Amino acid sequence: MVNGTVISANSLMETFSLQREVAKGAISIKSNSMDNDIDMGSFTDLMKQKVASVNEAQNYSSNLMKAVDSGRSDDLVGAMVASQKASLSFSAMIQIRNRLVQAFDDVIKMPI
Repeated sequence: MVNGTVISANSLMETFSLQREVAKGAISIKSNSMDNDIDMGSFTDLMKQKVASVNEAQNYSSNLMKAVDSGRSDDLVGAMVASQKASLSFSAMIQIRNRLVQAFDDVIKMPI
């Protein structure tokens, strides 16, 4: 039972058979026609973009906090919200980094 659905042995065997054919190359999987407008960049480009986004959020938060501290702004709530958003995005980035490092370690430790 998967997600409340009973899987029969026949449907499981059909799925395995289909996957076997895909693995052999007998069935080719074409790209989705809906993805034509999406630029599929590299993983490195995506990570650079996300790190820059987190950095931008940190800088924006810092500027708002400095403005409140110096008296140039009365928007304490906006500064606190920006600070929390920046903190949350930084924490998420750290978690992603930790998962990537763990995955890399797992691959390195695989026996050949």
